[in-house]
Amino acid sequence: MKRKSPQRRRPTIAEAGPDPIDVHVGAKIRERRLVLGMSQETLGDRLKISFQQLQKYERGANRVSASTLHRLTQILDAPISYFFDGAPTDNIQDVPHDSDRLPKREELELMRDFSMITNRRLRDRIRRLVGAIAREDAGSIGPSAEAAE
Repeated sequence: MKRKSPQRRRPTIAEAGPDPIDVHVGAKIRERRLVLGMSQETLGDRLKISFQQLQKYERGANRVSASTLHRLTQILDAPISYFFDGAPTDNIQDVPHDSDRLPKREELELMRDFSMITNRRLRDRIRRLVGAIAREDAGSIGPSAEAAE
């Protein structure tokens, strides 16, 4: 008996591009890896995959299987929800375009270094300093912003 071919087929990644969820999960893998100061080679070795395969995961070109995602939660010490926090919704119009911006390497390095500081008072002082610098750089520092600190 001859099988009837389906009338519609899903478009391939080459035709439609990667799924936004796969891109988001890949970006979160990259973000966490960089925060931990881990290279692609190191993470690939721990996952028993090549760094090229990891690059494909991080770009969203390849989907991450459930078992690989589970291993990632253990290696990267992050809950499964971490990889889906802020993921785009089914209705693409609901997602602001700015949420698609990937953190820059220097932002991730700053997060990693900041998280290593254990002194709470020092962390708070650094946070206030960075906030003041950011406001000044944006040209929005004024008496009300200084008074709030």
